[in-house]
Amino acid sequence: MPQPDHVSIFDLPEFSDLDEDMQAYFKICEEKLGMVPNVLRTYSRNQDKLRAFATLYNTLMLSESKLSKLEREMIAVVVSSANRCFYCLVAHGQAVRQLSGDPELGEMLVMNYRIAPVDGRVRAMLDFAWKLTVSPWEIVEADREALRAAGLSDDEIFDLSDVVGFFNMSNRFATAVDMMPNRKYHAMDRG
Repeated sequence: MPQPDHVSIFDLPEFSDLDEDMQAYFKICEEKLGMVPNVLRTYSRNQDKLRAFATLYNTLMLSESKLSKLEREMIAVVVSSANRCFYCLVAHGQAVRQLSGDPELGEMLVMNYRIAPVDGRVRAMLDFAWKLTVSPWEIVEADREALRAAGLSDDEIFDLSDVVGFFNMSNRFATAVDMMPNRKYHAMDRG
């Protein structure tokens, strides 16, 4: 049974109804990705929120950080696995495949990140991301010390926490509005 055909439960504006800056942004997405991600199409319902979402996402996931882009995408997948967010598992699983060159790694992270062959630093980050997602009230200083023992700096712990928080918010939004991933993601970077 294929995924539903809708983008989300909401009526969305036509491309021609978007503000000029958002039309330009969508054109850039189309050029770089070959599509406009459905999360952006969904947020286009409120262009001020779309601008805020895009700015935060680009800052967290694409700007300079001591966490690699692959590490940030792996964190996104593990958080989304805990939350069972279909949209983010598909979209960010594809990013893991692309950045790692490994068509199996994304699926391992989706199903059970503990079986993924990653180093101790990444394992510590993924353990923290999982715990912060499923039982945030249990996070204590010992959890941050475990990250430091794995070699993470306080700046990296800050960035890790920010990415985890962002994807918990995004997962809940995607689920609440029944957002579907772009079909193209399913086939990309499969080897």
